[in-house]
Amino acid sequence: LLLTITAVLVVVMSNHLTLFWLGWVAISLALHKLLMFYPERPRAVLAAHKKFIVARVAESLLLIAFGILWFIHNSLYITDITAFYNTTTLPLSFAEQVAAFLIAFAALIKCAQLPIHGWLIKVVEVPTPVSALLHAGVINLGGFLLILFAPLFIQASAAQWLILIVAGLTTVISALIMTTRISVKVRLAWSTSAQMGLMLVECALGLFELALLHLVTHSTYKAFAFLNSGNGVNEDLIRRHIPKQSPACFAWLTSALISIIIVSAAWVISSYQGAVSIWLLLASALTILLANQHGTATAKTRSKKLLIALLVVFSYVAAKNIFAFALPLEQWREPAFSLADSWVIALILTLMIASYCLRYQSWRPQVKSLSTLLFAGLYLDEWFTRLTLKIWPINLPNNGHTDLKNHAAGITIEESK
Repeated sequence: LLLTITAVLVVVMSNHLTLFWLGWVAISLALHKLLMFYPERPRAVLAAHKKFIVARVAESLLLIAFGILWFIHNSLYITDITAFYNTTTLPLSFAEQVAAFLIAFAALIKCAQLPIHGWLIKVVEVPTPVSALLHAGVINLGGFLLILFAPLFIQASAAQWLILIVAGLTTVISALIMTTRISVKVRLAWSTSAQMGLMLVECALGLFELALLHLVTHSTYKAFAFLNSGNGVNEDLIRRHIPKQSPACFAWLTSALISIIIVSAAWVISSYQGAVSIWLLLASALTILLANQHGTATAKTRSKKLLIALLVVFSYVAAKNIFAFALPLEQWREPAFSLADSWVIALILTLMIASYCLRYQSWRPQVKSLSTLLFAGLYLDEWFTRLTLKIWPINLPNNGHTDLKNHAAGITIEESK
């Protein structure tokens, strides 16, 4: 545990490509010992095995990228390399494009993006404090990598669109799958995959200060959520006693209007220049929050929720400006309604419509079919597991043969229940 934390600190503080890479490798090797805390559990062994393989791939990609950058700049210092891309007006060479693409690919692997996300979902077999460490710290390193090499990454269109497509789809799919899960820790794991996807998308939009803010706040939230996961039973009992009521059309329209006014005011006050998709996501989230309180709550409670919404939005603006001051990279922001911004807008609208259907239109046959498919995780992990075991077979504990057979057939413990 201490070695993992030490390796993370080495990566965060290092200004040398070699030291950074060695720390990156040390994190994975130390974490592997934590993932194998219960070596008698076949599912834990299988998850750690898949993580071991994808980690070696990410490290190899990162090593090649660092080798290219060293060959081009004849320097191993990260600040020298990034300073060059901050000031140059020359287009990137093919080698530099390749280096940026490999860095983006390594970030996707580290952040457990689809379709190689399965190890993150299955490592909930480890002790809960290990899950808290993984989801609150280690998993964020992909975002940290993109922020660190922001001037290079954002100028490579291939790397940018790799993140926008893979991380964007992961955000939508993982967020929807999360709503179908039963296990508290599994739900949190899918949430992490979605959150990491959103953080990487923010980087691809040039919103590096927002990505850094997301990294810090998600770490704090997810550490608490995992350590508090044992209280999930009590929280579920409370939710079951709350009367369920679908908001009326008037409630949705009113909530949407209030949210748009609040977010627009924050946008004007902050004199924001850049992608509007993130503001759309904020307005959509506020709309859902206010709409769900409209029909069941008293006027006093609704007023309280409105004040909370105001506080959240303007706290967000203040924190974002503070991080922008500490990380001055505004020149790399995508303009409003650019192709990248439009893609993210489409993803957000898809997420909101699908979420509404899953929650309030669950009786429709098409929605039931979608829910069943999402509950199975689109069977992506089953395919990846089969591929992994073909490439590098592993002997599981004796009590795990049946479990492995079920897993390969797409039958998880939760699906059996």
